[in-house]
Amino acid sequence: MADAIGHDPSARRRALGAFLRSARARTQPADHGLPAGVRRRTPGLRREELAQLCGISATWYTWIEQGREVSVSVAVWQRLADVLGLARAERHYLFDLAECADPQGRRNDCVALPEGLAGCVDSIRCPAYILDRCWNVLAWNEALLHLFDGWPGRAEHPNLLAYIFLDPAARELVVDWERRASRVVAEFRADVGVHADAADIQMLLGDLLPASPLFAHWWTRQAVVDREGGVREFQHPHEGILRFRQFTFRLATREDCKLVMLLDENAAPIGGLD
Repeated sequence: MADAIGHDPSARRRALGAFLRSARARTQPADHGLPAGVRRRTPGLRREELAQLCGISATWYTWIEQGREVSVSVAVWQRLADVLGLARAERHYLFDLAECADPQGRRNDCVALPEGLAGCVDSIRCPAYILDRCWNVLAWNEALLHLFDGWPGRAEHPNLLAYIFLDPAARELVVDWERRASRVVAEFRADVGVHADAADIQMLLGDLLPASPLFAHWWTRQAVVDREGGVREFQHPHEGILRFRQFTFRLATREDCKLVMLLDENAAPIGGLD
């Protein structure tokens, strides 16, 4: 088995085609001045319409969606991203799968995790943790253990997705669980990008897809969004409703890893994060 989509061109092209089909299906003809029509069997733009809007042949675009080996220029990927109205995370995902440098910028390659990272997390007063690209929890502090009622300390190999979808405690703790859970799947897809077929990602998906029908449903929807901040509410088993504002930071030297901090909405500001 190839260890990444980038090392398995056919898998990468299939993933790219599936993503383009999903994006095309949600792009409304009216957004581009086209009539909705009465004979449309599926929602969104037809292949022929998208190809025309991008200035390419319908046959050539069909080959791209079918995962055939075709040469596509940066300019065409840009036009596709613009016509489909891709958000930033979706655009990064498209260019990752296309193995093409996005003129608007790409993430840096991964390097070794710096020493002392766990100590940095321990020194943070608010709940904080570090995630890798598989959303394994690499480090956390006591404040997070208190908020999550002992997790991830009680897990042998703590993983945030596994916790959200397979641990019954998550449904009790996370307010509006279903909406939050559906979004984190789209955030995770954006995070893994071109690495979705890597061995570690495939191992995680192999556990989650059969174990959680809801995760499987949202994973197949091909949604891609940025990991955003904002208010997070928790129904703590001992303290009732707790409200935090989430901030996420990527390490400059290891951009597949994220530091996540949850600032108490009722606490005094910490540093400049007010």
